[in-house]
Amino acid sequence: MTHDTTVRSLVVEPGAAPERLDRVLARGFEDLSRARLQALARDGHVRCDDVEIRDPSRKIAGGSRLEVLVPAPLPAEPQGEALPLVVVHEDDDLIVIDKPAGLVVHPAAGHEDGTLVNRLIAHCGDSLSGIGGVRRPGIVHRLDKDTSGLLVVAKNDRAHQGLSAQFADHGRSGALERAYLALVWGVPEPRAGTITASLARSRHNREKIAVVRDGEGRHAVTHYRVENLPGGDGLTALVRCRLETGRTHQIRVHLSHRGHPLLGDATYGAAFKTKAARLSEKPRAALAALDRQALHAAELGFLHPRTGERLRFESPLPEDFSNLLRALEA
Repeated sequence: MTHDTTVRSLVVEPGAAPERLDRVLARGFEDLSRARLQALARDGHVRCDDVEIRDPSRKIAGGSRLEVLVPAPLPAEPQGEALPLVVVHEDDDLIVIDKPAGLVVHPAAGHEDGTLVNRLIAHCGDSLSGIGGVRRPGIVHRLDKDTSGLLVVAKNDRAHQGLSAQFADHGRSGALERAYLALVWGVPEPRAGTITASLARSRHNREKIAVVRDGEGRHAVTHYRVENLPGGDGLTALVRCRLETGRTHQIRVHLSHRGHPLLGDATYGAAFKTKAARLSEKPRAALAALDRQALHAAELGFLHPRTGERLRFESPLPEDFSNLLRALEA
């Protein structure tokens, strides 16, 4: 055992019915995920009454003494980069970021560095206690590269589990709240409603998402409400969207499917570029300056995974978006 390894122990309640090792450990060590504890067992880091146990499903009797050897988190991959971050909230368990448009969340082909994850690793440092044994931020949801706004990230296994459960529930229990502001072409009718349409990768372009028949893709639900009509001419509308599910490109695809693609969305609104010619000079220039889809994650609410406290955050429209809105309203 190295000096960086922590020994955690617990005694199972005497007389308790035999139960799976991983379940006993998960209940006893809530800061470690069940998957992490299973991995530690398979790697020979769990002992029961001084006997090594590598099978996470092994039944453990009441009165047994368990020991878990928890190695220090491995260095993060990718590496940290000390680049700017707009931090809205931070504590020992999580951090809420106001992401600017143009920032990729996670490293991938073509975006190996300079991402939000690189910045978080540098910013959080030792406060990242390890997700799955690696000192890295726990990404529980993402925003498209060119979508701005609020995003929460876990710092440890316990927070990652709690936040992931809320995002998996998609707010059905009322815990999670996500609202986006979008500028769209035309005016959705009715002015408030729900779009329910399954989504899947397009068969014609794997980089795009498409609406498909039920049973062929993932169930997706977007609630929307028209907030106002900039300029009052019905050419554009500011729409507030609340997600019941969180699929890739969901808002962009759902609104485009209804005939109301987002302003500036080159992927799902290319056929509507001619509408920009109907704008007057100032809004047309502001739209060109936006150079992205007009979508902003404006509200984020959830229960703190450790304290259960209700947290709610709002993000003002970024300058490029607000400039376009003002130009349309002029």
